Amino acid sequence: MRQPASNSRAGDFLSECSESQPILDRMIESARADLWLWSTRFFKTRGVAADVCATGKMKRNGHPMKPSSPIQAGDLLEIPFLEGPGVRVVSVKAVITKRVGAPEAQACYEDLTSPDVYEALKAWQIAKQEAAKGRPTKRDRREIDKIHGFWD
Repeated sequence: MRQPASNSRAGDFLSECSESQPILDRMIESARADLWLWSTRFFKTRGVAADVCATGKMKRNGHPMKPSSPIQAGDLLEIPFLEGPGVRVVSVKAVITKRVGAPEAQACYEDLTSPDVYEALKAWQIAKQEAAKGRPTKRDRREIDKIHGFWD
């Protein structure tokens, strides 16, 4: 019968990944793309992150990547928004595999996206909300008539 080793790697791993340690102490050299995107809170689930990578819209240093592609510090990522136009450009500062809070997650990357992209996304979201309102109410119709005139 095989005896367990006295220096259990599982115990060491759990003590290394305790939540009390700063994020930079838990940093590793590389991680899967879908795992890093999920742990840095770009996507709500790891499956969604994998789907975005699998479509080929996600790029690292200008080249399409797969969900299993390794991400390393210094990589330049182009991450498409799930809804709306535009692509977020991000420089990887640190590589993590555990999902952390938003402030710690933001410390792992630098957002290089131009403000024009965020403005276009905001305009798209507002237009989507306006289109989703549906048929105007009687009050809305009267306001529209005041602007356009009754028969103009």
